[in-house]
Amino acid sequence: MSSSYLITPLVFLIQTLFGLYAAIVAMRFLLQWARADFHNPVSQFIVKATSPVLRPLRQFIPGYQGIDVASLVLIWLLTTVELALLALLHGLLPFGAIGWAIPSTVELFINLFLFTILLRVVLSWLNPDPYNPMVILLTQLTDPLLRPAQRQIPVFSGVDFSPMLVLIGLTLLNMLLIPPLNWLVGNPF
Repeated sequence: MSSSYLITPLVFLIQTLFGLYAAIVAMRFLLQWARADFHNPVSQFIVKATSPVLRPLRQFIPGYQGIDVASLVLIWLLTTVELALLALLHGLLPFGAIGWAIPSTVELFINLFLFTILLRVVLSWLNPDPYNPMVILLTQLTDPLLRPAQRQIPVFSGVDFSPMLVLIGLTLLNMLLIPPLNWLVGNPF
């Protein structure tokens, strides 16, 4: 057996655990940004999952003009630790992980928006209950991006093409922004 036999599952576990928790913290940040309903059961789960870590962090890192800076710092710290552990597993020095985490954090937010808009589109085909907590939350999270596009593109024959425009824009943003950022910070991943 080679050493990669054990490294591959460890990489998977590290990326999954850190990535999932960073995504939950990012969702909390986006819930506040979009002014989503915090009484929603899905929002309550996100708040309960993140409060034990965010509450003490907020004592040192206050918000700034309605922006939850502590959540952003926590996402960046989680991503930094994840990338440092991955660097160690691959035999690299982990010192650059502080910078490597910046493009990874930006990419996380872009991917969350891509996923939520895609999920909203798929759910619209199934005609779900509009009072379902997940549907309400998806609408609240994606409306800030979709509304400007809906003003630009009229509905044709009952079909809203604004999600396609936003998905294309987010994908282009990912393709044009993340590689230069990775190059700038020397991200080996």
